Amino acid sequence: MDQELKNTADFAILLDNNDPIGHFRKRFYIKKGVIYLCGNSLGLASKDAEEHLEDVVIKWKEEGVKIWAVDDSKYLQYASKLSELMAPLVGANADEITIVGCTTLSIHQAICTLYEPTKFRYKILVDDLNFPTDRYAVDGQVRLKGFDPKDAVKVIKSRDGKFIDENDIIDGITDDVALILLPTVLYRSAQVLDMQKVTKAAKKSGVIIGWDLCHAVGAIEIDLKTIDADFAIWCTYKYLNGGPGSPAALYMNRRHFKKLPGLAGWYGNKLQTQFLLRQEFEHEQSASGLQIGTPTLFSMAPLEGALKIFNEAGIKNIRKKSLHITGYLMYLIETKLVQYRFSIGNHKDDAKRGGHICLEHDEAFRISVALKSKNVVVDFREPNVIRLTPAALYISYQEMYDLVDILEDIMKKELYKQFSNLKDGVV
Repeated sequence: MDQELKNTADFAILLDNNDPIGHFRKRFYIKKGVIYLCGNSLGLASKDAEEHLEDVVIKWKEEGVKIWAVDDSKYLQYASKLSELMAPLVGANADEITIVGCTTLSIHQAICTLYEPTKFRYKILVDDLNFPTDRYAVDGQVRLKGFDPKDAVKVIKSRDGKFIDENDIIDGITDDVALILLPTVLYRSAQVLDMQKVTKAAKKSGVIIGWDLCHAVGAIEIDLKTIDADFAIWCTYKYLNGGPGSPAALYMNRRHFKKLPGLAGWYGNKLQTQFLLRQEFEHEQSASGLQIGTPTLFSMAPLEGALKIFNEAGIKNIRKKSLHITGYLMYLIETKLVQYRFSIGNHKDDAKRGGHICLEHDEAFRISVALKSKNVVVDFREPNVIRLTPAALYISYQEMYDLVDILEDIMKKELYKQFSNLKDGVV
């Protein structure tokens, strides 16, 4: 797959025939005649995920409450099972990872556990391009500590509205900053921040730092052990294909295992005494201690199947194809679409590009609607971005070639002008 790129249908077929992980595509439910490029928002269903969900349903039907005891009590500590499968994807120890509800809840749990503001060091540093839920959670935690977000939340602003300069972040780590929360991959521009560089600067200043890996896990290689951040959070329904509403993950560096969770619940109690149901919380001193309530088996089961695919394929192989197929797509765009005023709004440098391409155009919204009318599933982000995600496990090179042909047809015939600019609901 290292040969010079060519703009021919035969070449796309050649790339597919020589794709080392192309066979995994057969394990996903891919609708005939549809090009699905929204894996950065919701990954496709796999047969493996379906099988694990069906297995849990069958066991519930057959066993009732005894489901908690089947398969060596697997489901009683299901989060630990999933953590073992997740660990290779983020380069952490399994006991440093747990499953805690949704992403936003994980942010709240991590911050209220580690955020210990003082009179002089109380600010939380964030950026202005991250997904809004991170900021909502940060503001909420600041208020709970009695501070005003307008004062206590320090925002590092992008210079161009697309990218964040790591040096601006580092310059912002002043003596009044207590905690930092940043995205690893920006959801609009696909920029990959240098986690190691920023984390090193935070640690040098004695500042707690956490990373939002939602647009990174399953798309890029991550080594939390080497980076040595304090915490990280991520969802599992995007690149990991865990299903709509699948539970989020929370990484807590083992140096914080003795800290009591800010949001304590009975599932964070020591396993040995959990069912003694005492009124005094006995903290499980690992990431498992950050669990709150009973495992949501129907949400977790598909994730087990999906994670097994990832470990079978290998994150290095997935990242290699992701970089190659996004590079191929950028080549096709620059070869055939620049004449129609399209531009590429993400970094072209492999080290700075996540798993999706940001196709920019003044008419991006109406073009995205036109694509959907042609059975190409994409999403739009303000002000002018069409996000295209060739998820490595199930998207083919042929589909990238066909996508660009469809876009060229839309622009030649000005088909996007048939659609309104009115935005309603999920776009």
